[in-house]
Amino acid sequence: MRFRASDVATATGGRLHGPDVEIDGVAFDSRVVQPGQLFVPLIAERDGHDFVGAAIAAGAAAYLTSRPPVGGTAIAVNDTLQALMALATAQRPTFTGPVVGITGSVGKTSTKDMLRAALAPSRVVWANERSFNNEQGLPTTLLNTPDGTEVMVLEMGMRGLGQIAELCRIAQPTVGVVTRVAEAHSDRVGGIEGVARAKGELVEALPTHGVAVLNADDHRVAAMAVRTAASVLTVGHTATADVRIGAITTDHHARARFRLESPWGSFEVALGVSGRHMASNAAAALGAVGALGGDVGAGVSALAEVGLTAMRMEIVHLPSGAVILNDSYNANPTSMRAALDALVDLPGHRKVAVLGVMAEISDPEAEHRAIVEYAHGHGIEVLAVGTDLYGLPQCADPVAALGSLAGGEALLVKGSRVAGLERIVALLVGQGA
Repeated sequence: MRFRASDVATATGGRLHGPDVEIDGVAFDSRVVQPGQLFVPLIAERDGHDFVGAAIAAGAAAYLTSRPPVGGTAIAVNDTLQALMALATAQRPTFTGPVVGITGSVGKTSTKDMLRAALAPSRVVWANERSFNNEQGLPTTLLNTPDGTEVMVLEMGMRGLGQIAELCRIAQPTVGVVTRVAEAHSDRVGGIEGVARAKGELVEALPTHGVAVLNADDHRVAAMAVRTAASVLTVGHTATADVRIGAITTDHHARARFRLESPWGSFEVALGVSGRHMASNAAAALGAVGALGGDVGAGVSALAEVGLTAMRMEIVHLPSGAVILNDSYNANPTSMRAALDALVDLPGHRKVAVLGVMAEISDPEAEHRAIVEYAHGHGIEVLAVGTDLYGLPQCADPVAALGSLAGGEALLVKGSRVAGLERIVALLVGQGA
């Protein structure tokens, strides 16, 4: 999006210092600033104001600041994060196409990736990179919308009640997709019912001419239908779903195949990503394509080649013939069981799950031990890394514990972001296991 420094000052209530330059987009990381952008120095573990000089050197046209300006074009504000959000709110009306908001405890990033791919044959799409789904990432995504964009797809995360409502005030979505309600962040909102209240803020924000795409297989999501003024499109295995998933089979990479019945026709779907649970994400994405008037058939074809954001159900082949299912980006009990199911579907005579902590759940000890029971019930060995919550001895060196991989093994690596288990994948790949 293009705007002027004076527009920034007006939107944020700030004071303009220096020339009223034209600006094209924003960045809050000085290492990725592009020429012409507005640099937004945020205060976190490090103070972004310390990198204003680097941002200017990289070509930033202007910068926000809550400190005295240091030259160039600056907009002085009280709080740079609040100013970023205010600027995005002010600029949102300049985009006249539909905006899709996606939330859920699990599957929101995968559904975002799938919707972007499925819409691409019939629309010019812009969506969050990686998981830019919070009060920093969503405004940044919106303000970097390229010229010619026809549909904006915005993933929305939640760490407490009211956060999604705040993101919706910025994004003003016309279509909302809710994937599933699960235990992620339940400790912050008083349990899983609090998660449902928070996630439902998306459908409450939709206009009467909008569409809420809801997972009919999750009773907490299905119940959100009464919380919206928008039309409702249900997706799932349930016989009454508007977009219905048939029986699922999987191939040798645990990729789902199924028949999809929808208001736009019947389709044979073959996904390019692993996991039976991805069928629900795909159905939600295709339902949103249909709701937007896109080509659902072309979307089905696109999903055969879809790639997901890194560390999400990523198949890695080792030289030994062993296979890693790298789902190390995040974890909660629901997504953990889904990943274990995918591990079961992979070929191999030995199945091992290398598991890290599941953070921010309301009953950690019981939930972790239930996962071990679930894994063992499916014939899967478990190596617990960095936590005692699984009721197993901590595995200090999972690479050594796995021993020599001779081929025929299938490994799942999964944990919450704080566990950082992608390092285990890197070690296995690096040693040519």
